Amino acid sequence: MAIQVILNLAVAVAILAFLYRQQARHATFTVRVFSALGLGVVLGAGLQAVYGAANPILASTGQYLDIVGTGYVKLLQMIVMPLIMVSIIGAILKLKNASSLGKISALTIGILMLTTVVAAAIGILMAKLFGLSAAGLTSSAAEVARGAYLQGKLPDAQAISLPSMIISFLPANPFLDMTGGRKTSTIAVVIFSIFIGIAATGIAQKKPDEFAAFERFIHVAHTIVMRLVTIVLRLTPYGVFALMAQVVATSSYADILNLIGFVLASYCALILMFGVHLGLISASGLNPLRFVKKIFPVLVFAFTSRTSAGSIPMSVQTQTRRLGTPEGIANFAASFGATIGQNGCAGIYPAMLAVMIAPTVGIDPFTIGFLLPLLAIIMVGSVGVAGVGGGATFAALIVLSSLDLPVALAGLLISIEPLIDMGRTALNVSGSITAGTITSRVLGETDLAVFNRDDDTGNDSETLAA
Repeated sequence: MAIQVILNLAVAVAILAFLYRQQARHATFTVRVFSALGLGVVLGAGLQAVYGAANPILASTGQYLDIVGTGYVKLLQMIVMPLIMVSIIGAILKLKNASSLGKISALTIGILMLTTVVAAAIGILMAKLFGLSAAGLTSSAAEVARGAYLQGKLPDAQAISLPSMIISFLPANPFLDMTGGRKTSTIAVVIFSIFIGIAATGIAQKKPDEFAAFERFIHVAHTIVMRLVTIVLRLTPYGVFALMAQVVATSSYADILNLIGFVLASYCALILMFGVHLGLISASGLNPLRFVKKIFPVLVFAFTSRTSAGSIPMSVQTQTRRLGTPEGIANFAASFGATIGQNGCAGIYPAMLAVMIAPTVGIDPFTIGFLLPLLAIIMVGSVGVAGVGGGATFAALIVLSSLDLPVALAGLLISIEPLIDMGRTALNVSGSITAGTITSRVLGETDLAVFNRDDDTGNDSETLAA
């Protein structure tokens, strides 16, 4: 191992030790995440300034940082399926009412899909205001390769239809879906858990002893899984630090400047859509500033990790213990939000791409004849977008191929894709939390005492501050 790599890692270990001391001194969870984010940016910028983004020393350092960053993401992914299962089954056992389950599902999915259409409209507006167009953009070797890759993926995107996507949600092999083996595994596990919960409530009157035993088993399993969530979430600041350091260290500032118009337009759209989320929260009678403060650590993790699915445990924990949303609604919103109606990946991004690419084939993208089909396709295509990094690409393929636009041109944005994807993922997670919060509020289930609490004492201080 090169001496430079050892020195780099020594600095990283010193920063991790500082974050651990913050935890030992019981600094709040938000403070620790903020510190990790800032220190990650500083270390990443310093490494790039010293070595350059393409230096093999930086690549070697990144491999070791990956143990902390990617390792943390994998631990979160490890607990996603168990958390979904025990939480949803437990919630249904408490509901004992199928109509309540239907209301939760309909409200959550409806909010997710409608906000995705709004996000797409905002993306179109920003593309027009910034004058974005793919005409005249030059292609490097990497962009050409990316375009060829997207072209190769086109048959898969064209084969997708709404009926086939709905069918893919059904868990033909629930044990496969528990491994996350399919893009729609999260929803499949949700559906499987719903069936188990409904089946269990069906024997509550006929076989009360068996029902009581099963209910006790789920309660014990839920207690153990939530303890596991607590253990993993304690590692959040360390994971955020490592992920942020890698992103900043390996970003190409020249490529970002070359496509700065798209970057600015994208983040303007993301910020505006985040404002829509806050407007919805305010309209539901809740304090939007308090909402932002409470969900900020989740957004930071989503931003740095670029995974909506990996954010599910932290999202559920935040909704239940900081926003006062019941566990059943929180799990529905987090699980559906990782696959359906992602405002950033399935709304803003494909809309902006379609508007940019349309002029290259002689289409005016700002006519009703183009915009209405575009919004309709985005709403339908937003069903089933994968909740991991890269889901936006698949959503873009579905939209572009449905409109007969050249998909290879989407490869022109490969150099800034990670930077944009960070903001998109944070917006996706914000959208799912917003859907859960509003659903809970509409159904009168929100614990306002929890939501209005200013400190972390009622948010499981063991989880958030220990």
